Amino acid sequence: MTRGRAAPMPGGPGVRTGRPAGPRRRPSAVGRFLQGGPALRLFARWVRRPLLPSLRLWRRNIQLRVVVGSLLMSLGVVLLLGFVVMWQVRNGLLDAKQEAAQSQAAGGFDVAEEKARTVAGTGAGDGAQARAAARNSTNWRTELVEQLASGGRQAFHVVALSANSDDETSSNRGPRASGGVNQSASVPQKLRDEIDQGTGKAYKAFVRITYTDAQDPEPGLVIGKQLNDNSGQPYQLYYLFPLTQEEESLSLVKTTLATAGVFVVVLFGGIAWLVVRQVVTPVRMAAGVAERLSAGRLQERMKVTGEDDIARLGEAFNKMAQNLQVKIQQLEELSRLQRRFVSDVSHELRTPLTTVRMAADVIHEARADFDPVTARSAELLAGQLDRFESLLADLLEISRFDAGAAALEAEPIDLREVVRRVIEGAEPLAERKGTRIRVTGDEQPVVAEADARRVERVLRNLVVNAVEHGEGRDVVVRLGAAGGAVAVAVRDYGVGLKPGEATRVFNRFWRADPARARTTGGTGLGLSIAVEDARLHGGWLQAWGEPGGGSQFRLTLPRTADESLRGSPIPLEPEDSRRSRERAAADSRVMGAGPGGGANRLATVPAQPRPERSALPVPPRAAPAADPTALPGSGARVVARPAGDGDGSSQAERKDTTRGH
Repeated sequence: MTRGRAAPMPGGPGVRTGRPAGPRRRPSAVGRFLQGGPALRLFARWVRRPLLPSLRLWRRNIQLRVVVGSLLMSLGVVLLLGFVVMWQVRNGLLDAKQEAAQSQAAGGFDVAEEKARTVAGTGAGDGAQARAAARNSTNWRTELVEQLASGGRQAFHVVALSANSDDETSSNRGPRASGGVNQSASVPQKLRDEIDQGTGKAYKAFVRITYTDAQDPEPGLVIGKQLNDNSGQPYQLYYLFPLTQEEESLSLVKTTLATAGVFVVVLFGGIAWLVVRQVVTPVRMAAGVAERLSAGRLQERMKVTGEDDIARLGEAFNKMAQNLQVKIQQLEELSRLQRRFVSDVSHELRTPLTTVRMAADVIHEARADFDPVTARSAELLAGQLDRFESLLADLLEISRFDAGAAALEAEPIDLREVVRRVIEGAEPLAERKGTRIRVTGDEQPVVAEADARRVERVLRNLVVNAVEHGEGRDVVVRLGAAGGAVAVAVRDYGVGLKPGEATRVFNRFWRADPARARTTGGTGLGLSIAVEDARLHGGWLQAWGEPGGGSQFRLTLPRTADESLRGSPIPLEPEDSRRSRERAAADSRVMGAGPGGGANRLATVPAQPRPERSALPVPPRAAPAADPTALPGSGARVVARPAGDGDGSSQAERKDTTRGH
């Protein structure tokens, strides 16, 4: 059996075989809501919107946070203290009531036992006394209850019940109660069972005393004991002590504690507000002074009163502000001297440079009569004089930006005309490099209020840089407009930019290879002037690049001069970047796309015959929506080269690149 390569699975490498093919089931509306759909986001936004001002105030106001925290902590302390006090008072009142009730009930039980013994002894005498005791035994329990309850004066009630429920039907052994107490509802059956099964000792329980009349029920304490009546039959005697007075005392204590707690919490809040105000007010003053200092009002100082820590902080702040003012003035003076020196030197060099240029032109025109060495020297002299003149012009422009003397002459212009002039000027260089310049997105007018001279200078710098570092591949100039912004992006497919170079490429005199002498290329100020021109318009100049995958520079301008940018109509990272292709390839594998799909396109543009100038624009392509994540300024992003990128990396390492013409 011969080994060989396994046959590819049907459907390509991106097809999953773990489930049957077919259309995916769309989740239901409830599923989409639970998965964070638009309805859930709308609901969260609707709930969060009224809370945003409060949350913003909470985050920004330290005094509010301290006062609220103090109120919450004091409220917790007051609640804890109130619970402890209430628990202690309640236990104290109940303990005192139980002791008094037990003492009162014990005396009543003794009286009942003594009366029963007296009646029993009388019954053991002569016949007449025995007959009288027998006649009185019928009303004995009623008289006992009335006698025991007469000394209570509504402080307690007395209830007499038979030990045997069958005896309660008889008239002389039925239940007896004082004060209109409903004995069946006031004395729980559980307590009766405990007394019936006990050994003759007293039992107690907390109950709710109810009455047979219209009187409201009230909490109470019941103490009961089993005794023997005058005829020797067992019965249960109960003392019911109402706890109304104790309940009123607890209510009074609770009200007092609640009122005192509210006053204490409010007092703590006021104290915290006053204390925090003494600390926060100087801090707010310092913040206001710091903001005014940052706005350029260097003479601002804090008011200092007293000798405490806040006063020492204010003195230190004022001393720091004084030192900063002195240093800033020194730096401003030094910077002014430097700018004046550069401007004066640039102006003063123009006169001798003009004389040297005239002499060099004469020598250059007569180089045919010189020997080869002298003729080559004349050519080198002319070339370096061109670079010298360009450097002087750039230095003068930079000095105007530094001095704040750059003026913007904005008028409505069509960026398509500016791009066309730039491409016409770069055509000779593109022909020498073997590069084709393509334009996309110029089907519709791209109009903005801008300085045509400055925009043309920026685009000329970007296009020339792209042609010089594009290694003969195509350069794509893309125009776009959306909302209140217009943009022009210049894309090349050369060696690209290494990580960290996209932010440094706008620095003055920066070179990709610092070890290499500046004998070729531009002055190193082109991109610095370009980013200053973009900022003068209120726009952005940003860069993106990846090693071996080329780079893209994007100029974004507002449609009107006084409008602020919120996004760019062209994404900073192009769609054909390495990371975008890998992401598209991964998506195509998940969706089951076969090999050779759109995700496997190469970054480089294949060489094609150069078309005529009228055929340069490509078919229409819709501009994408504004990019809300675009960052202002000369920000940039660089994608690192992945390992194993052989051709691009070796080519990037072999060729030295200089940006910043």
